[in-house]
Amino acid sequence: MPELGPEDLGSARYRSITPKARIIPLTPAFLDYLHEDGIVLPDDNAENNPHWSDGDSGIYSQDRDAEEDDDDDALLDPSVHFLDLHIYIKTVIAELGGRVAPKLNWSAPKDATWMTGNSMACRTPSDIYLLLKSSDFITHDLEHAFDDCIDDPSLTETIPRALADITYTLVLRKYLELNPSLEFRCFVRDKTLIAITQRDLNHYDFLFPMVDDFRTLVQDFFASNLGSTFPDPSFVFDVYIPPPHKRVWLIDINPWAYRTDPLLFSWLELLQLELLPQVKEADVVSEGNGETSKEGGDSMVAHPPFTPELRLVKRDDPEAYEFMTPQYSAHKLPREVVDASLGGPGPLREFADRWKEMLEQAQQEHGESESEEKAGE
Repeated sequence: MPELGPEDLGSARYRSITPKARIIPLTPAFLDYLHEDGIVLPDDNAENNPHWSDGDSGIYSQDRDAEEDDDDDALLDPSVHFLDLHIYIKTVIAELGGRVAPKLNWSAPKDATWMTGNSMACRTPSDIYLLLKSSDFITHDLEHAFDDCIDDPSLTETIPRALADITYTLVLRKYLELNPSLEFRCFVRDKTLIAITQRDLNHYDFLFPMVDDFRTLVQDFFASNLGSTFPDPSFVFDVYIPPPHKRVWLIDINPWAYRTDPLLFSWLELLQLELLPQVKEADVVSEGNGETSKEGGDSMVAHPPFTPELRLVKRDDPEAYEFMTPQYSAHKLPREVVDASLGGPGPLREFADRWKEMLEQAQQEHGESESEEKAGE
C-alpha cells in the first residue's frame, strides 16, 4: 500500500531538518481539473500577460477580448471552480518568498520542467498547474498509485486501499538553489541504511576526499532522525549537504519501489545485498576458548553497524559522459516543442501560434483539394 506521503515530511519531528514548506489539501474540483484533458490555465495577471489562446495544440491560456461575456470568461478560467484554493496557493507562494517547488503526494513533476524553462521554480499558481498537468509522474500518482502494491491485512483501516480513499495534497516547498553535486540518494532496507549514491550523474573530483565524512554524516543523520521514527521499514530518502558540510537536510522521501531511480546502483544489487542478521546470544562463540557461550539465554545480539557504500561517478565511468542525455526524455514532447520552451513562455506561445497556423493551412489545403476533385468529376 502507498504509505509515503507529504504528512511524513510535514510532521513536527521532521520540520527542523527539511526546507520550509506548506501542505495544502486538494479539493475534488481541483482534482477534476488535473484529470481533464488539455491544459487550460487561469490568467494570474491579466495586465501583464499577452492575450492569446490555442484551440488545437491542447495548451490554452486565458484570452479576454472585449466582446466576451462573463460566461465565456468563466469557461476560460478554470480557477472559478476552486477559487478559494487558487487564492490560498497565491498566498502560500508569497509567504515562501515568491518561488516554490511543487509536489503531489508522492511525486514531483520533474519530468515536466521543460514547460517552465527547465526549472521547478514556480512564481504563480499557473506555473504550478502547468507542471502538474504536464507531468507523467503526477498522472501516476492520480491514476496508478497502487501499481506494484500488495494488500497487507495487518495495516490499520486508516490506510487507503483504493484511489478514492486517498487524500490528495499539494506540497509547496520554498524553492532553493541547490548545488547538484551535493545531493545524495540513500537506500534503507529493513531499517538498515544499505547504500548511498550521488544524484547528479557527473564526475566531481572534489567529492572523493570527503567520502568518509559524507558517509558518516548521512549515517548519523539517519540514526538520529529516520531510523526509529519513519513508519516504513524500507524506503529511499534524498539529502543535501551544503558547505561547510556539517549539516544534512532532508529533501525528499521516496517509496522503496522500482519506479524510484536507483541511479548508480541497480535494484537487483539493492535487493540481493546481504545484511548480517541478528543472532541469539546462545549461539555466539566465546572469545579465547572457541566454546559456545550459553550465558544470557535467548537474547539477541546485533552485529556491528552495517557500513553502506557511498558510490560516486568516477572519471572513467560511462555515467560521467551521459550528461548530454536529456533527463526524463521518455516523458517529453518533440524537440521543436522542447526548444520553444527553453526560451520561456514567449517562444512557447509563438510556437503554439505557428502550430495553429500550420493546422489551419493544412485544413485549408485539404479543403481546396477536395473541391478540385469534386469539380473534376
